[in-house]
Amino acid sequence: MKTPSLRVGCLLLCLGLGACMESAKDTHPDQLVTKRRALFKQLNRAMEPIGLMANGRKEFKQEEFVSLVQDLEKLSSKPWVYFPPDGNYPPTHARPTVWSQPEAFKKAQDQYMATVQGLVKAAQDGKPDAVQRAVNEVTDSCKACHKEFRYE
Repeated sequence: MKTPSLRVGCLLLCLGLGACMESAKDTHPDQLVTKRRALFKQLNRAMEPIGLMANGRKEFKQEEFVSLVQDLEKLSSKPWVYFPPDGNYPPTHARPTVWSQPEAFKKAQDQYMATVQGLVKAAQDGKPDAVQRAVNEVTDSCKACHKEFRYE
């Protein structure tokens, strides 16, 4: 007889803890965190097939690859406007250094966009080694920025 009530109690406890662990909502009137997260997800989704082709896990078709890289290029400059001075609020994963060191953050953005430009050139040339290097440079640029400016 105690078993059903124990199960119900455990279920209620789990549901209660789940509700407590729900992530904070983006309450900013302009939804800055929500917008930049959506753009970073788009960038990540754009990078996935590029990486698969560059690493040989998907057939490399230059015309398709160039198109994918051009889509990435179009997205690469978009998230940065969503890091204004009032953009550091929960539920952000950005470190305070985004706002306390804006020159360093801008430099990281510029470095990222430069690596994307390098990838565009490599894609157009179509040389596998150059493409692989350029994809690695874009990925490394992302990782460097995350290490410096984002809580994981």
